[in-house]
Amino acid sequence: MNFKEFFTQRLQRGLVRRLNNFKIAAMARQVARQEPKPIGAPVVFFKASTGIDDLSWNSGFHLLASWALRLKGIPVAYFACNSGMSKCVLGTNQDDPHKEMPCKSCIYQSKTLYAGLSRSNDFSRSNAKATKVVTTSSIEWFEYQRDAQLASAIENLSLQELAQFEWQSIPLGALCLPGLRWILRIHHLSDDENTRYLLREYILSAWNVARAFSKFLDETQPRAVVVFNGQFFPEATARYIARRRGIRVITHEVGLQPASAFFTDGEATAYPIHIPDEFELNDEQNAKLDAYLAKRFQGDFTMAGIKFWADIKGLDESFLQKAAQFKQIVPIFTNVIFDTSQPHANTIFDDMFDWLDLTLEVICEHRDTLFVIRAHPDELRARKSSRETVEGWVARREVRKEPNVIFIGPKETLSSYELIQKSKFVMIYNSTIGLEASIMGAAVLCAGRARFTQYPTVFFPQTIEDARRKMKEFLDVEKIDVPAEFKRNARRFLYYQLFRTSLPFGDFLEPSVRTTQTRLKSFELDRLMKSSAVKTILDGILDNRDFLLEE
Repeated sequence: MNFKEFFTQRLQRGLVRRLNNFKIAAMARQVARQEPKPIGAPVVFFKASTGIDDLSWNSGFHLLASWALRLKGIPVAYFACNSGMSKCVLGTNQDDPHKEMPCKSCIYQSKTLYAGLSRSNDFSRSNAKATKVVTTSSIEWFEYQRDAQLASAIENLSLQELAQFEWQSIPLGALCLPGLRWILRIHHLSDDENTRYLLREYILSAWNVARAFSKFLDETQPRAVVVFNGQFFPEATARYIARRRGIRVITHEVGLQPASAFFTDGEATAYPIHIPDEFELNDEQNAKLDAYLAKRFQGDFTMAGIKFWADIKGLDESFLQKAAQFKQIVPIFTNVIFDTSQPHANTIFDDMFDWLDLTLEVICEHRDTLFVIRAHPDELRARKSSRETVEGWVARREVRKEPNVIFIGPKETLSSYELIQKSKFVMIYNSTIGLEASIMGAAVLCAGRARFTQYPTVFFPQTIEDARRKMKEFLDVEKIDVPAEFKRNARRFLYYQLFRTSLPFGDFLEPSVRTTQTRLKSFELDRLMKSSAVKTILDGILDNRDFLLEE
């Protein structure tokens, strides 16, 4: 992109943002005017790690869901950051950790979202038990107050000590690690001053969130708390504090379908789904799923607003000629570091690279097999490029020198699905391609906890030695018997992900200049209240129902 194109896009983005914010503020004030007098305990909403200077998809879901509650007469108490952290995840500069946070832009964006609201603390005691009743939907802005005692306690700690640090029985270090790894785009953190500095500031900021949020919960006595994701330290800390008090916490993430959201009582990134044992896809549902898969196998799909491949190319002649020299083909599908670094993913190996190290040992012992190591296309996504990559591991371990290995980089558009069809079995860490491979009838050997491993969909050894043993067994055996339930469960799980848990917001949100951002469409508030997504969310929050679309 040349300077003119860059300047034009930036100008366009700024104009779209201003128009979008004008529309959001106008509708927010309309909601404030139309909401009836609230009754009952409030629902708390908190999101500090999705969007700084524009409307992200999750910010959009957060806003629309809270509007719907307010319009139904349920008070909403927003907890919002007013420079309330010395360092936040999205505001961190990877190259200059000491750079000032973009608080001015972020606060401006938040004030737009919450236009028409008064500050909180407008509460009244209703009975002898001192139950507090919110008399209006409101917002509480929390500010940063540095704890000198805590700062002194962590000042000289090593990175490992910081990662394991607890304060007043709150595991602040563990709560901060996922966000630190995400923003630095690495899993193996360096014990240098910049990294320690960031983790110290995150811990201090998390503690500030903990204190402010505890006070906020005392004042609001909410029926439930809704937070984005629950992985980054602001929301993770709020979730921890609320759950410790026995308060129900709901998390949300981007759904699998375009412009869709996923809400859950569990960890949104782990995608907990309850599928009744007796559920079987009927002919119409099978046809619906097959239509989706047909497009997916051609590369016609987006994830979180990103379309990775404009086209997919088949296996070329040079690949086929090399493959013909070997007894069998085994593809190895890796994932991006900010997906594999989530705490729930690493249940067998410490991380994906430990698994790759073990896999390389097996590769060197089986020269009759062609191993195809495929990097995830998201490794080099603009503005989110990984700093600890599979490509870097390949270079460091000199994998290209191995005669029975082909490495497919993140920018190459070779068809994974053609590769699966020609393979003896498939190896994954926790990538969704494993679910699709099971649907295709392939044997899939999984090494990390994935969304779909909550059901029998793949071979999933539970120890490192079992993983090594299974690799060798699959390489040596003549034929791999795949249980029929794997394909059945994979189809059932994917169907639920696509058509039951992905709550559609396409009538209210559309992609912005950057497809990872969104903008508000024009619509009547009555239409919002009639939408299937909103009805599902209201039933889930107010009646403790699952967050599944009706069929």
